[in-house]
Amino acid sequence: MVRRHPSSPLERERERERMYSPQLPLARTRVLSPSGSEPYLADRHPVGGGGGGGGALEASLLGLIHDHHHSKVLLRDRAEKAKKDAIRSAAAVSDLLVQTVNGGVQEAFLNQKRIELEIRALAATVSRFTKQTDHWLASTHALNSAVKEIGDFENWSKIMDYDCKSINAAIRNIHQA
Repeated sequence: MVRRHPSSPLERERERERMYSPQLPLARTRVLSPSGSEPYLADRHPVGGGGGGGGALEASLLGLIHDHHHSKVLLRDRAEKAKKDAIRSAAAVSDLLVQTVNGGVQEAFLNQKRIELEIRALAATVSRFTKQTDHWLASTHALNSAVKEIGDFENWSKIMDYDCKSINAAIRNIHQA
């Protein structure tokens, strides 16, 4: 026999009642004997109990049991719904916490990337300034060498001028003598 799943809430409730309702034995009640002095069991016979009034008591007890079972099923459904709501709420809270933590981590990650880009740009600038400084040092060294050469040339020209004057004086002395 193939069982189909109930689709409406009413069908599901009936299915639950059918599945979970215990098969209770008939109620045993004690009532006073017709003389009123001694109790006797009213359930000697399963229906009616051999006297009057036992069937109403049994029906009342069965009604109470049915009401209790029905309220127990409703309470279970409410508890199940509350549990699902609590799980949903806990999941929402954990998602918010994760988003909050991830937001901070993401911001730190973006700041780290910006800092790394700034470091690269600064390193490139430092490298460019180092090359420019080396070029300026080479230029000043060349200028310094040129100034030295000019000083050397001036000194050489003074020496040459003095030598020329000395030779000219010697030639005049030889020529006059």
